[in-house]
Amino acid sequence: MEHLGDARVPGGGTLSLYRRGAQFTLRVRDTELMTSHAHQSEDALARLACAKLGHAPQPVILIGGLGMGYTLAAALKATGPAARIVVAELVPGVVEWNRGLLSHLAGDPLADPRVSVRLQDVALSLQTELAAFDAILLDVDNGPEGLTRFSNDWLYSADGLGAACSALRPNGVLAVWSATPDRGFAMRLRKLGFEVTEARVASSADVRDDRHTIWLAVNRASDG
Repeated sequence: MEHLGDARVPGGGTLSLYRRGAQFTLRVRDTELMTSHAHQSEDALARLACAKLGHAPQPVILIGGLGMGYTLAAALKATGPAARIVVAELVPGVVEWNRGLLSHLAGDPLADPRVSVRLQDVALSLQTELAAFDAILLDVDNGPEGLTRFSNDWLYSADGLGAACSALRPNGVLAVWSATPDRGFAMRLRKLGFEVTEARVASSADVRDDRHTIWLAVNRASDG
């Protein structure tokens, strides 16, 4: 496996990029965070969320976490020319890789004029923008049980989810990706007034028994 480079995570930690043949892998320490071979659930995160946006002909979507660009590419495919997609990515190196070494994987979605990138923690957008988004897609860390930064835990706490609710427009969708199930997370969402469904999605077409979790939470609290 060829080591292609490292990217420092603000606040501590390092992401490492590797390649074996045509396959790319992002790792933190000895843990595989994602691979270009298995991105079916990242695609589904965007596809399932965008399917709930029929009420918004000009949707504004916030994606927390760029990864290898697959969620962004799927969101672009699922929306029309009037959509606007904001990507909040904390690690500058991840953006650089997606504009260079990794750009071909998802079809160079950062080049799409509908996309803008913010080099910041997605939490900042949630805390400072009110009723700004029709959908918020969180593909940050490993889900509610984070690996790379303890501060990511705030996103999945009652306070973080409350901020997401405030940042959504009425009937907006909060879609959350996780590598593992979490029974308490859906309950946390429902207590805040979200209408919640949960999907278990295969991580890749080749490995059907490796499934990731996606929560789709519709903001009904501010509806009517």
